[in-house]
Amino acid sequence: MGNTNVGIGGIDWQAAANADWPVPEGIDAPRLADVLVEMLTDPDPVVRDDLGYTAVSVWGRRGVLDSELGRLGELMAGRLTDHPAIQARSFAALVFRVVLARGITFPDDAVERWYQSFAHWYPCERDVRGHDPALGWLHAVAHGADAAVAFAEALPARAPDILRLCAQRMAAKDTDYRYGQLEDARLARAVTTVLRTPTLTSAQALEWFEVLEDAFAGAEPGPCPAWASNTFATLQSLHLHLTRGLRAGGVPQHAEAVAERTVEILRMPYPWLN
Repeated sequence: MGNTNVGIGGIDWQAAANADWPVPEGIDAPRLADVLVEMLTDPDPVVRDDLGYTAVSVWGRRGVLDSELGRLGELMAGRLTDHPAIQARSFAALVFRVVLARGITFPDDAVERWYQSFAHWYPCERDVRGHDPALGWLHAVAHGADAAVAFAEALPARAPDILRLCAQRMAAKDTDYRYGQLEDARLARAVTTVLRTPTLTSAQALEWFEVLEDAFAGAEPGPCPAWASNTFATLQSLHLHLTRGLRAGGVPQHAEAVAERTVEILRMPYPWLN
């Protein structure tokens, strides 16, 4: 990354990290947000991830950025729509976890607009590599899974749609990338969490399997393509999550029915299952 000391926005970032992220003196929240927004696109993983996103996460949780969260949401939605760099798009999705976690009431239909940008991007992102030797963590699948949970909590009526988005992501056929950085677990955790939405009906908890059934329609024996491998890995992880539950929240409602539907699909590659 080069020198991480005073330079980026006039802030000694390494000193801030070492001191548990005190708010820099003489820099107000709008200026701080401006600097962080730029850092979140940086190709250097230390600038973007270790410093930039960590600062957003910590200061967001502490309320330092409350006045700027609406603006961050708008900017991140725009990045999902048209930013050319994968690291910028992927980290834009992750920022929604911070923006929406504060429980702030945003004006008009802001959260719905952000959701629409996310819904357009998540199942269609082509670069789904978990890690790049130069760019570091990219993790579009995992970051999108975290954003999906945040949107489901902010827009519970969207829970059925978000489950469908997760299914579309895991079964996306336009990829040669096989999940290698625990993307399946992050997706499974997201689906399990969204299934905990109190308003979700038993029918809605199962509707998203239609996406997978359509994806496998007409499948024949032969080499397992990347998308199918990703789907099977995610469903295996999901079954574990449904039977063991989450540390925070336990086993979701409709878990038994969802787990049984999961096994029905897994019997395709594993016909010996009881």
